Amino acid sequence: MLTKVLSEIYERDLNKLKDEIDQFSDESQLWQTRGDITNSAGNLCLHLTGNLKHFIGAVIGDSGYIRDRDSEFASRGISKQMLLVDVDSTRDIVASTFARLNDDELAKTYPIEVYGHPMTTAFFLTSLTTHFNYHLGQINYLRRFLSVK
Repeated sequence: MLTKVLSEIYERDLNKLKDEIDQFSDESQLWQTRGDITNSAGNLCLHLTGNLKHFIGAVIGDSGYIRDRDSEFASRGISKQMLLVDVDSTRDIVASTFARLNDDELAKTYPIEVYGHPMTTAFFLTSLTTHFNYHLGQINYLRRFLSVK
């Protein structure tokens, strides 16, 4: 049951990420920051998709994805359309990985120690949803903040 719940949460949240990115009417604002805000919405989008393609797709699903975390924060000027394609592709990778998981596998230890100690796959995947939504909220805030004239 938890596998189904997590799968639905990730699908919902990736759809919300796509919606947030799509709502940027001025594509250049995807790469803007202001004041003490150091990460643009575009970079946060790349970070979120890179995170899921790595921790779910590669580590659990053996997708072969090789993460370049530095480029998630250094890239600039990627089109909104390409970001949306990346979100769709990430959603497909996550969905196909969850389709092969079951609750018994969620009870096992996650294959790598992300926080410096062992944890169950269920714990890590649940924790990853909170990380995702933290950055999703930042993207929402940036979109609204940057659109104020």
